[in-house]
Amino acid sequence: MAFVSFLGRVLFVSVFVLSAYQEFNEFGVDGGPAAKQLRPKFNVFSKHVATQTGFQLPHVEMKHLILGAIIMKGVGSLLFVFGSSFGAFLLLLHQAISAPILYDFYNYDADKKEFAQLFVKFTQNLALLGALLFFIGMKNSMPRRPAKKRAPKAKTN
Repeated sequence: MAFVSFLGRVLFVSVFVLSAYQEFNEFGVDGGPAAKQLRPKFNVFSKHVATQTGFQLPHVEMKHLILGAIIMKGVGSLLFVFGSSFGAFLLLLHQAISAPILYDFYNYDADKKEFAQLFVKFTQNLALLGALLFFIGMKNSMPRRPAKKRAPKAKTN
């Protein structure tokens, strides 16, 4: 049963590892194509945050955001494969931050083609988020094994 659980975690994490690997290979000096795609989406997200909350997000280099995402996915995936809740929290944090920015379906009309494509990808990311929450919940609901109390040794006098 432990092997099946391990295999399931490896298959689940393969989504994160493959995307991090692709971003890493294309990273280059300026962050690669991912940084070019992220810049306009991040600007729109920053404007939404500023108008809704009045809080202005600081200027951030896109290559630093992409590098942070690669590191979070890589470290989180490695820890998650070995059953760590911290790895699941890292992947959960990555999904919670990146999904609303990358899949900004809310910026399109419902009858547009882009809306449908982005909404499907967003809901797929919500499914990954739900699976991570399920893992964390199951991990925290399992009772810990109590330490076995050793019987005191009889004194021989």
